[in-house]
Order: sequence, then C-alpha cells, then structure tokens
Amino acid sequence: MESYVQSSYYAIIPAYIRYNKELKFAERLMYGEITALSNKEGYCFASNRYLADLYRVSQSTISRWISHLAEIGSLHIEIIRNDKKEIIERRIYVVDNPYVQNSTYPICKKSKDNIINNNMLDSFFKFIINKEKQIPKEFENLESQILEVLEKYEMIFNEDILKYMRPENIEKVKIIGYSLALTVKENVSHLLYKMNREQIISLYDECKLREQENKGTGNEIKSFTNYFYKSLKSQLLRGKSPSFFMPKSKLEENKSSEEDEEGEEL
Repeated sequence: MESYVQSSYYAIIPAYIRYNKELKFAERLMYGEITALSNKEGYCFASNRYLADLYRVSQSTISRWISHLAEIGSLHIEIIRNDKKEIIERRIYVVDNPYVQNSTYPICKKSKDNIINNNMLDSFFKFIINKEKQIPKEFENLESQILEVLEKYEMIFNEDILKYMRPENIEKVKIIGYSLALTVKENVSHLLYKMNREQIISLYDECKLREQENKGTGNEIKSFTNYFYKSLKSQLLRGKSPSFFMPKSKLEENKSSEEDEEGEEL
C-alpha cells in the first residue's frame, strides 16, 4: 500500500454528495477520502491501487467510481504526461458544487491596481516566439507548466504566423497568453478546465467591449490587461468558496488576493 498517500486530514462529504441517489454509498465515502487526500497539494494523487486496497475492491471498480463522480461534475481529472506523452501522474480535483452552473461570465467591475505594463507583455511575448532564451523573472521556475498551458490553449505562435496576423489579434494573443501564465503563477491554473479556448477568447472580446463602453467615464479601464486577468480569475474562482481541499497556504494567498479585487458584475 502507498503509505505516503495516507492523510490525517478531515474528510468532507457535502450534502449534494451525501444525499445523491445517483451515487453508491461507497462512491460517497470515497469522495470524502479524496477531499482528505487533497488537503496537502490541493488535489489528490492517490492511485487506483491505493484506493482499491483501502476499500478492498478491484482497481477497475475504483476506476468506475472515479469516472462516475467525474461524469456528474463532482470531480475533475487531470492527466500529467512527460515529453514522450507518457502518463506520469493523475491529479483528482474536487469541484465544490457541480450543480451551480451559469453561462454568463463574471466581469471584474474595476481593477484597483495596474501591475501589468506593456514591457512585461512584450518581454513575455518575445520569450514565447523564441526571440529571448530565458523566461521573464516573474515566471522563473514555472516555464514548463506555463508552456503546457499555452500549448493546450493554442497560444504559442512563431514569427511566420505572426506576419499574417492583424495587430489587434497579436495584442489579443499577448494579453491572453500572459494572463494564462499568471494563472500558473497564482496557483489557479488547475481551474482552467472550466473554460475552453473559445470561452476565454469570448471573455476577452466581452472585456474589450466593456473597455470601449466605459471609456471617458468614471469606470474607465486604466489597464486592460490587468482588467482582463482579474475577470478571467473571477470566472475561474466563481462559486469556489474557501475550500476544505485547498492547502492552508493557498487559502491565505487566495484570500489576500481576492480582497484586492472586486468580483461584482457590471
């Protein structure tokens, strides 16, 4: 048995799991085990073998239980692969409430800080198109994770492609790419499963529309990149209250970060 996985954290089984008639009692209990095992890293990395030994069932049974919980939206499964596309790790994330769904995007009402400037955008963009060898300092030691996210959302371009892109689309790539990198830096990239590429681009276009509508008013957006990133982060964190499966250190980081932004909708 994988003793390193065992946890002394409390297990949490919310009401929508406890009383869900679609779930077997063993599936509800395993969900609680996954919440306990997620406390350390923010996700559970226990193998099917470990859980099978724990509950005295087959690994295929564990696989069915996890798949079922994922199907109803209670869990999100992320597969980590190496350069050879071989599976090296499985991460299981608990979704706070799979029954709260809304198709509208939460737009950050007004950003209080202007931390992202054009020099930062250009420096990161040059790294992406291989004009500079090193990743900017604000993203040091995060290169592989960032490139993985950018590749997933098709935000890596070369100079040949850029020649045929309009300036406004190049700007869009810069801002979205940098914002995706920030999700890695601020430990919220695991929530990106909530949005696909088209939804992120749609959010960008909606933010641009808000920028135009509020130009010259009291709600004028001073830093669009910062505004877009705050809106993206607001969308990812929507419905995600401080959670039992998030490490305490991450909870404090998110709490202080969220106090600096407004998540109200315009």
